[in-house]
Amino acid sequence: MNIDRGKAEAAFRDYVSHYNAEEEKVRLKIEHTFRVAGLCEQIARSLGLEKEEQDLAWFTGLLHDAGRFEQLKNYGTFIDADSIDHAEYGAQILFEQGKIRDYTEDASEDTLLWNAVRYHSAYRIPDMPDERTKRFCHILRDADKIDILKVNVDFPPEEIYNVSSQELRSCPVSEAVMEAFYEEHAILRSLKRTAADHLVGHISLVFELQFPESRQIVKRQGYLLKLMDFESQNPVTREQFRKIRAYMTEYMERVSGRAIREKRFGYVDSICVRLSCFCRFNSYFGKVRD
Repeated sequence: MNIDRGKAEAAFRDYVSHYNAEEEKVRLKIEHTFRVAGLCEQIARSLGLEKEEQDLAWFTGLLHDAGRFEQLKNYGTFIDADSIDHAEYGAQILFEQGKIRDYTEDASEDTLLWNAVRYHSAYRIPDMPDERTKRFCHILRDADKIDILKVNVDFPPEEIYNVSSQELRSCPVSEAVMEAFYEEHAILRSLKRTAADHLVGHISLVFELQFPESRQIVKRQGYLLKLMDFESQNPVTREQFRKIRAYMTEYMERVSGRAIREKRFGYVDSICVRLSCFCRFNSYFGKVRD
């Protein structure tokens, strides 16, 4: 699939022009969309994918939040639990209403694109048609999670969680959320009871990152550290966040070390395979010469 980036970007800008870009939440999602698209391309490049595949990854990022703008217009919130599943709605807008054809006339990757958009915010992705589709879903999900960390630092948390500053800075992290955090996975929406729970929920997204490059980007950007430096007026919450910082720091070091070892062993395995082939080659021709 050859993607005309200029046409695709123009189609997106035309789509969002029907919403008030001066409204902070609309502007937030427009900027988020372009950053996620860039992150998708960056992750795809790190995986050694061809340029056409990198473009496809970029395209999934451009499309992924199509449902957010109508969600905000009709419900006044980005919280799916209080409105609609924005990913499902985005897939509906693009593929059932046919908006995808504004971006590209080529329908050869529609199944992959539908799956990427539909499941980019799902707690877990279902079985995919093939491994390639699954990989692109993970690329998009990683990119979205990475930028969510930035959004939660740059945008007032009171706006994100729809709570007062006093409530945010005085509430504790629920015991169930702390337990889920230590299990090293994203925290289920049903467990979250307080604004601090939602904050920890965003931090826990890091546990779900699939690719080494994604974790390296998180390290370089520094938003995870800033998010974990949340200053609560509640001494119990301050202690909880101290433990969260310590645990996540250890986790990032642990998985980074594992990735380095896997890369090193993969390199060694590659050398061994080449040597084995070389030995078999010499053995064969040695017998021929004899």
